[in-house]
Amino acid sequence: MKEFSTSECRTLEEVIRYRRDVRGNQFLDKKIPSEILNKILLAAINAPSVGFSQPWEFVIIEDSQRKAAIKENFRSENTKASKVFTPLRQTMYDELKLEGIHEAPTNIAVFYKPCNHPVLGQNSMKEVGIYSVVCAIQNMWLMARALNIGMGWVSIIDPEQVKKTLNAPSENQLVAYLCLGYVDNFYDKPELETKQWEKRKPLADLVYKESY
Repeated sequence: MKEFSTSECRTLEEVIRYRRDVRGNQFLDKKIPSEILNKILLAAINAPSVGFSQPWEFVIIEDSQRKAAIKENFRSENTKASKVFTPLRQTMYDELKLEGIHEAPTNIAVFYKPCNHPVLGQNSMKEVGIYSVVCAIQNMWLMARALNIGMGWVSIIDPEQVKKTLNAPSENQLVAYLCLGYVDNFYDKPELETKQWEKRKPLADLVYKESY
């Protein structure tokens, strides 16, 4: 049985602590070598999945025209998203850089592919298949950070339009659109915390014993 040392545990704690959602103004014009990208993808497929269903598929996007289509998708959705906030928040929102589609050398669309047969453990909670894909994404994020590669999750997009752009099967569901690349630096704190968009919630406010 593999056991880990105290120093290895501390390294994992630091990788988790210093993981960041990276924006476009931080990416460098430096291609990710294929062997490094494979490490990130291997981390993804070693994530836990309900019933060992492994319901994930990945589309790597580096073509500028496809990126341009995704970027236009983002612009359209971002205009709508800005309007849901109060005027003060809207001003703050408009100043944020919320994607790095063109700046990141590699984009990855992560899909949930439903199984065509019953899945162990997915009868009562159908959504755990999608949760499994999210576990894969977290593995990617942590491995990318351990390799000093930035990763950002672009959620302000129309998933059906992304599917059309990427010719995705109709049954597949887009879970995440990710931007990856080397960066000029990693912030000490999450950018939205630094800019006071939100405050970090203390652990004591989030944990209950036995019941709420």
